Amino acid sequence: MPEQLPTAAAVVVIGAGQAGLAVAYHLRRRGLTPGDDLLVLDANPGAGGAWRHRWPGLTLGGTHRLHDLPGMTDTGLTFTEADPHRPARELVAEYYGAYEDHHDLRVVRPARVTAVRRDGDGYLVECAPGSPVTAVRARVVVSATGTWNRPRLPLVEGREEFSGLQITTADYTDPAPFVGLRVAVVGGGTSALTFLDEVGDVAQDLHWYTRRVPLFHDEEEELTAERGRIAVGIQDEAARAGRPLPSIVAVTGLPRSPLVRRLEGKDRLRREPMFASLDATGAVTADGEHVELDAIIWATGFRPDLTHLQPLGVVNEVGGIVVEDGRVPDEPGLFLAGYGPQASTISSNRAARVTALTIARLLAGPQA
Repeated sequence: MPEQLPTAAAVVVIGAGQAGLAVAYHLRRRGLTPGDDLLVLDANPGAGGAWRHRWPGLTLGGTHRLHDLPGMTDTGLTFTEADPHRPARELVAEYYGAYEDHHDLRVVRPARVTAVRRDGDGYLVECAPGSPVTAVRARVVVSATGTWNRPRLPLVEGREEFSGLQITTADYTDPAPFVGLRVAVVGGGTSALTFLDEVGDVAQDLHWYTRRVPLFHDEEEELTAERGRIAVGIQDEAARAGRPLPSIVAVTGLPRSPLVRRLEGKDRLRREPMFASLDATGAVTADGEHVELDAIIWATGFRPDLTHLQPLGVVNEVGGIVVEDGRVPDEPGLFLAGYGPQASTISSNRAARVTALTIARLLAGPQA
């Protein structure tokens, strides 16, 4: 990090996860200088993005495939050859840190952005007290804040009345708090399956609730890729319309991975329809049956973290934002990286190159 940080930059990138780093890499290749006319602000104390907050038991082999960042092989590292048994949070933090150093991205941290406001023909990016920089003026802002800080909680009658333990995926650390308890896991994604595996080994009783019947498949790679393309298309349609982003796993389903096969062997994939309500001591099913519970793990996904963009008036009443090809049409200098159809590591990498090209042309002016 430079000793003296600028109070103005051509581009400010908010977030140093996969999407933010990919955009910063391509902007640097297009001539912008990190720490000078390009500032990358990250709320975390170290590298790794949201991965550094994952629970210790989550290994790289237990995650969805993690693609290399653009130019990562230049560091001598690649996720394809990484130890699948290492905790993902340690490995990703190590690799992203090496990536930042090798490409001299000079990430400023911990710098938590609290607001982005219009400022003349650009923007004023404000940070929380105690950040290395208080405010930065920018011609262009790239928001790459991800979703980890905004877990999605479904509207369930009686949720506030339940007297037991309630946590989200972001709160989970290990199965120890659930020893001997009657536990409900809510959600149909990979995180939920991981909790069924880990917590199921120590809980007295375990229930798995989902709104939809989970879809598991043994499809060939081409068919799985086609499901992915359909899901990306659905996400893109929602982003362009400013609607809340739908669940990807509802479209793609889940591959019959080693984790799924292990759960099948333990007879833990006994999904139950989502309960109708909660009371102080448990759940009430649609049939009126009462299920005694001591704890609920809400593995119900995340929403995009758009709070800092509220002052611009671009976030609508349903919490969505109109984004076309990574850009907010009503704000020519505002881009979102890793949003909607760019959420996966491979799609965010591809989009980062286009975003950097568009920004370079914008900065160069009409003559470009």
